[in-house]
Amino acid sequence: MLILFFTVFIDLVGFGIVLPLQPFYAQKFGAAPEIITLVAASFTLTQFMFAPVWGRLSDRVGRRPVLLITIFGTFIGYLWLALTDSLIMLFVARAFGGAMAANIGVAHAYVADITSPENRSRGMGRIGAAAGLGFVAGPAIGGLLAGPDPVNPDFQLPFLAAAAFSAAAFILSIVFLRETLDRQTRNSAAALNGSRIAALIDALSRPNMGVLLLLVMMTPFVFSGIETILAIWSEHVLAWGPEQNGYMYAYMGVVAVVVQGLLIGPLTRAFGEKRLISAGALTVLLGALCLPWGVGYASIMGALSLIVAGVCMCGPSLSSLISQHAEIHERGRILGVSQSSAGLGRILGPALSGTAFAALGANSPFYIGAIVMIAMLTLSLRITAQRPTPKSTEID
Repeated sequence: MLILFFTVFIDLVGFGIVLPLQPFYAQKFGAAPEIITLVAASFTLTQFMFAPVWGRLSDRVGRRPVLLITIFGTFIGYLWLALTDSLIMLFVARAFGGAMAANIGVAHAYVADITSPENRSRGMGRIGAAAGLGFVAGPAIGGLLAGPDPVNPDFQLPFLAAAAFSAAAFILSIVFLRETLDRQTRNSAAALNGSRIAALIDALSRPNMGVLLLLVMMTPFVFSGIETILAIWSEHVLAWGPEQNGYMYAYMGVVAVVVQGLLIGPLTRAFGEKRLISAGALTVLLGALCLPWGVGYASIMGALSLIVAGVCMCGPSLSSLISQHAEIHERGRILGVSQSSAGLGRILGPALSGTAFAALGANSPFYIGAIVMIAMLTLSLRITAQRPTPKSTEID
């Protein structure tokens, strides 16, 4: 678990470096707000397409080789981004990066392989905390390397730094990451129908899975829509540049680390996954309603705290519940379907938020997010008791 934690952390530093700079980079090539969010959607579109592919492949050949391939691909994607010289190439580079970043379902399957059902939410939370820590460091590094000038920031240096972090994650994984699936388990997975449609039908045939997959899509829909429009919104409303946005995204990472690294385990034991999902939806709803009224750092950070905390309550809880509907030889497949659903949310959220920003006003993406969270809160009440799977061998 520790090596996966550090690998995810280092890899997400690179992602965090790129995120607050991406809108300004697209603007450099003449992109309007609705096009800027489509750049983000190109990343999530390929995430959506490749998540079940990597998940099924990890069941068949093992978690380790798939993680190695995708981490090295992420390194290539950041190099490509640094060398981009047109809007079309930016779309292609981010699409390639999204395909490589679709390995989160494999990471979740790795965690499920080495944790018991009782401690699975805590394990998922640790991986989320690693991502959050990367998100703390990444935007701050990216903002500092790019500089405070929103008109003429330095893009190439931050993207090269992101590539360096992914290269470090790749080397760590080669040296320390071990395989969790034995040959018999991989052979059992190879006997399953490998098509995307078959995997989806199989997942939907299980109790609660239809509701769970819809819930998995909702928080990424809202959060990615807010996340991708936030830099444009802050520039439009508050005249913030890359440096200020870097600090804002870093703060969001701090909140994610605290919630997922310290609070998810105790909260899950006290209330259970189902109640945490409902509480998370309500928390995001409140944050989305408060954010448009923010006028300075304190009020904006308070609203973002609610949004991030709510998302962090929902994510590990949903992944834990979904993993408990799968045997060990099919976890990558089922969690890949789950991540594909989340990816669909990440496609639709930025696309809608950019369009709403341009057509309905700067604050409209936040109100749309609040409406979706009302639907999620209502739907979460329909979750019933899940079918537990056999315990895994827990490794700390």
